[in-house]
Amino acid sequence: MRTFFSSIKENSTGIYRVLIFLAAIAMVVYILPREGKFPYEYSKGKPWKHEMLIAPFDFPIYKNQAEMQQERDSILDNFRPYFTLDTVTGIEQTRRALANMEKQKEILIDDYPFLSGNNIKEHSSAWQVLTNTVKTELTSIYNQGLIHLPEEYINANESFELVLVKNNFAEPSGLSEFHNYQSAYQQISMALFSKLRNISDAGQDRIDDLISDLHLNRYLKPNITYHPEKTARERDKILNNLSLTSGIVLSGQRIIDTGEIIDNRIVKILDSLKKEYETSLGGGSGYYFIILGQALMTFLFMSIIYMFLYFFRKDVYNNLLSISFMLLMVIGMLLLARLSRLFEFFPLYIIPFAILPIIIRTFFDSRLAFFMHVITVMMAAFFTQNSFEFVYMQVPIGLIAIFSLFRMVRREQLVRSSIFIVLTYSVFYTAMSVLHEGDLKSIDLSVFGQFVINGAFILLVYPLIYVFEKVFGFISDVTLVELSDTNHPLLRRLAEKAPGSFQHSLQVGNLAQEAVYKIGGNPLLVRAGAMYHDIGKTISPIFFTENQNTGFNPHANLDHQKSAQSIIQHIEKGVKIARRHKIPEQIIDFIRTHQGTTKAKFFYNSYKNEHPDEDVDISKFTYPGPTPFTKETAILMMADAVEAASRSLKKFSDEEIEKLVENIINHQVEENQFNNAPITFREITQVKQVFKQKLKNIYHARVEYPELKTKTSEHREPQTPPDNPEE
Repeated sequence: MRTFFSSIKENSTGIYRVLIFLAAIAMVVYILPREGKFPYEYSKGKPWKHEMLIAPFDFPIYKNQAEMQQERDSILDNFRPYFTLDTVTGIEQTRRALANMEKQKEILIDDYPFLSGNNIKEHSSAWQVLTNTVKTELTSIYNQGLIHLPEEYINANESFELVLVKNNFAEPSGLSEFHNYQSAYQQISMALFSKLRNISDAGQDRIDDLISDLHLNRYLKPNITYHPEKTARERDKILNNLSLTSGIVLSGQRIIDTGEIIDNRIVKILDSLKKEYETSLGGGSGYYFIILGQALMTFLFMSIIYMFLYFFRKDVYNNLLSISFMLLMVIGMLLLARLSRLFEFFPLYIIPFAILPIIIRTFFDSRLAFFMHVITVMMAAFFTQNSFEFVYMQVPIGLIAIFSLFRMVRREQLVRSSIFIVLTYSVFYTAMSVLHEGDLKSIDLSVFGQFVINGAFILLVYPLIYVFEKVFGFISDVTLVELSDTNHPLLRRLAEKAPGSFQHSLQVGNLAQEAVYKIGGNPLLVRAGAMYHDIGKTISPIFFTENQNTGFNPHANLDHQKSAQSIIQHIEKGVKIARRHKIPEQIIDFIRTHQGTTKAKFFYNSYKNEHPDEDVDISKFTYPGPTPFTKETAILMMADAVEAASRSLKKFSDEEIEKLVENIINHQVEENQFNNAPITFREITQVKQVFKQKLKNIYHARVEYPELKTKTSEHREPQTPPDNPEE
């Protein structure tokens, strides 16, 4: 039993890796639709490439989306909204108007004397005529109905029809049958003017002023109002009763034969058969066979990913976080595809599938990004009606995303990539539409809007990269550029406390970056690593030769073992400083590996010379390591040693520089410093050539400038012009 548990512990990483893949398989199978796949691919306007198709069972012919939308629009155009009549409102407003007039009676008679009995032409008083008229007209208005239209119907004309609910009875009515605010106020005003003009000698202006002072508009409150709940309920009832089919195909009926052109009618029949076929497979025992088939298919795809990582990306294969990240990205894309299947307002083409290759390319490489994109697209094809067209559209999008955003170091690059993706989608969609339909009329312009939304979603890459960096410990080109900025607090500290080491780091970065450009790799990563590889020297900068500008050498008072330890400790101190300032682990790797397991040669040799007969404890003179394990860390180790040694040259001839580079790098190879790094001898040779050329450019000889002659007539020897004419 103990052996069993110890075996599990030794292989825990492999077990966790397998469990991660099994969990991903289970999640993908759960996400995939529980429907079978129609065994035929077809396109409108193309010939039928399969054998004669006979209807295997009775099935209805479903209306297509355009037909359904046309019928819905027709129903909605003829649909009459529901309004309700309130019989109480008219009574209340009439009573309120008469009560307020009674309160203001004395004031109104004082202001308008013709309302008293002195100017009466008939037996009743003018005031009584006034109140009776107001009561009569308000009653008439509310009996006819005062309607208020909501904003959606505010522009309706007089031919507009509605359904009026009165005493639980609904009957159709026309808008012209009712009063609105303007017509109601106009009716009551004209009636008052006519009555008062007939019974008094008051002029037109005085009567108009009286009508205005009565503020009759305050008593005009709609008693016919819109009933949104009833309207929505009736509208939904009618739409739900809309027939989804337009015919039926009987079992055994011939549908299409080989070579026949697939027209609109045949497309409807084939789409209907496909729908019925896939739905029927999802029931009974077919349901479990569908799950089995999806599980096998998903297992195959995941196995392909597993084998690809094992053979071609061992670094990712050995990193459980990286595997988890990529599988989560795949599952996330498939979840979005499932949403498009469930909700009509979320069409498939607004899903930014290009986000996956962009992000994986940002953290890993282009080959892995494209591989994962193709696998994801093939699995997402289960959610589409036409798998071939979907894959045909999405694969080029992944390539365009990778090409247009090879290195994302500026925000405008992401915007440019988004534009390229939208244009690529548009071109491919237009080409396929013309290919299928034979003209431009069939192109659905709304799809281009979906492409624009898709492109807008691509801009989410920027914040997503930041989130993934923090969650999974990755590092992007954007972060590398920020870290390489010499205004970074740690680099400012290095420049202030150890200026010689800072200049050394700059030169090492230049050398290493050029070498990476030559043999391949991440030049931004190696430059950032070079900037921080000696950050530990800020603790005791005086112990390092490049910072001893005062002539004082602290090693003169130390024995060689202590001197070696003071030098070696800058590795451990640098790691601690970097972690305290939350520098990414990928940069800390350069601090840990830039000396590998080499020895502090100067102090080691000096100690050996002083103690020839003593067995030296070599560990006290050896750097802790580890040795470089990536191409970038290996190149930095070479650049660091070569740049430091080049400062000790007394002659900067081409021969001396070439000899220096060869000796140093060959010695590192002999000490097995690059055994764990994926770098070849051919690449090491190329790195040497880059270093030689760069050092020659740095230390090239300058011409000696001639002194100014006092006599212009003196003969001047021709001079060789300087390399830089501005010097």
